Amino acid sequence: MQPLLIVPAGPSPARRRVLRRRVRLIVGVTIAYNVIEALIALVAGRLASSTALVAFGLDSVVEVLSAAAVAWQFAVPYHERRERTAMRLIAVSFFGLAAFVSYEAVSSLLLQQPAEHSLPGIVLAAVSLAVMPLLSWAERRAGRELGSHSAVADSKQTLLCTYLSAVVLIGLAANSLLGWWWADPIAALVIAAVAVKEGREAWRGDACCAPQAATDTHDKPCDKDCCAG
Repeated sequence: MQPLLIVPAGPSPARRRVLRRRVRLIVGVTIAYNVIEALIALVAGRLASSTALVAFGLDSVVEVLSAAAVAWQFAVPYHERRERTAMRLIAVSFFGLAAFVSYEAVSSLLLQQPAEHSLPGIVLAAVSLAVMPLLSWAERRAGRELGSHSAVADSKQTLLCTYLSAVVLIGLAANSLLGWWWADPIAALVIAAVAVKEGREAWRGDACCAPQAATDTHDKPCDKDCCAG
């Protein structure tokens, strides 16, 4: 006789509504913050001739696009119907980030032109290093409980922005204090490689969500193809 397989119950319909509202709120805050971050980084980067800061600003633009994809998905009650499209949009944003950062990093290495000291850039990177992990954690927690691949994938995009914040901060500090102009483009290339990996996983639907059964009659649990890995 086959043993009885017990599938854990997912969140109740009321809980799912709360989680959907929470995801929309987190995504809204993320978009607002990244718009401000992009403007400051791009202006400061142009003034200081810093490729790292310009790349950081472009990363913020990509993060806005990723968060906007999740906001679009959760703008309707039955967000699962837009899951795959949102995942593909997030994957493209990862690839776009990798392309932007790689271009800026390689250009910086080839031109060998150190950036000027930028106090606004250092402060911005430090603030982002503190804010982004909180947004990523909150969205990933809600996304996993809700069983949303796209919310989890977007939280990984936000976490990647945290890594890039650390790279920019170290690069700007090393350039200002030690004259190591090559530090941030080298580290940025590592971030670009990670972005490609995350983009491939998002495209395949591997941004592992919580394997919980949905109780809402219009919702469905993660299928095997979408939650592979």
